[in-house]
Amino acid sequence: MSDVRVHGTVELGFESVREVFAEIAANEARDGGAQLAVHHRGRLVVDLWGGDGVDGDSLLGLYSSSKGAMALIAALLVQEGALDLDREVSSWWPEFAAEGKGEITLRQLLAHRSGVIGADGGLSAEELADDRLIAARLAGQRPFWEPDTGHGYHATVIGALVGEVVLRATGRTVQDLYEERVRAPYGIDYHLGLPEELEPRFRTALPMLPTPAEQALLAENPIAPDSLMAIAFNFHADPPFDIVGYANSRAVRERAPLSGGGIGSARGLSRMYAAIAGELDGRPPLLAPDTLAEVARIHSAGKDLVTGEENAFGLGFVPLATRYPSLSPAAVGHSGAPGSQAFADPATGLAYSYARRRFAFAGGPGAAENARLIPAVVEAAAKAA
Repeated sequence: MSDVRVHGTVELGFESVREVFAEIAANEARDGGAQLAVHHRGRLVVDLWGGDGVDGDSLLGLYSSSKGAMALIAALLVQEGALDLDREVSSWWPEFAAEGKGEITLRQLLAHRSGVIGADGGLSAEELADDRLIAARLAGQRPFWEPDTGHGYHATVIGALVGEVVLRATGRTVQDLYEERVRAPYGIDYHLGLPEELEPRFRTALPMLPTPAEQALLAENPIAPDSLMAIAFNFHADPPFDIVGYANSRAVRERAPLSGGGIGSARGLSRMYAAIAGELDGRPPLLAPDTLAEVARIHSAGKDLVTGEENAFGLGFVPLATRYPSLSPAAVGHSGAPGSQAFADPATGLAYSYARRRFAFAGGPGAAENARLIPAVVEAAAKAA
């Protein structure tokens, strides 16, 4: 597509990032629009958008990006001594000890090692919209593997589990702590609970439009209803989880279940990570170096029991250098189901957020275009340093 269809600004030295984004946005009619925002050493250096129906102020369903906000609050509480990573979850939440879960620690939970990836029979749409309802169901749930013997993505429930620990330990929800300590003081346009007055800025999530070849691949590899993948993504429920309809539900946007209910812009999520990557607005990074090193350290690696893919987890965050080699080992962030990706890289002072409206094929770990955008951002930042 012509460059005129890409809007926004880049600082001097980041023109190459705009060029890559413009090439990617050539599929705008099919893809439904995208945003890219990058902070470098606390400054917004890239602020771009393109595609029908999306501008720089549009608010999108960024799904599992909310796990990054959850991980940030958990890390802050660990840093301050309000949470202990090696304490049993059941010490705060006694009901969780049922079905042999009494020795699962907060560290194991954050590293996706608990085995509590879903509920027998599935979770209802009402439950998926409310972390407290999910937690109530999972308190008595058996693990789907022996805790701490392997890892698997706790896709739809990790937020409710960690959120319940935070609530029991502090008397506050993650959503309230995020609003008070992160979103409001930094003016971040990423929301764990979208106020009704911001609803006009929300743009509905759009379903994937697979090519014939992609559709054939999906048909050749169906998800078995009794598989760990089906359980973790609630596809074994009746009816199965409607992943596109999830963010399009006002109940989800209002209550912001922590596994995937956050709503925001790329500009907002990049700013959240900028508060981790280094100084922002003259304030020191939210996480001290030793805290950040611990949450970024790989706690789980190898074959994921849920997805069957090779991956890695830190504590709540995903260590992204394993996926994007141009990043430093200190880089942490989280992706979102449509193909969004966001991270902080304290070693370079970079904070990045790419947000899509339409689901990308195989975009859960981050849509393919991130593999082009991220190296362009890193290279431009290195030259600008």
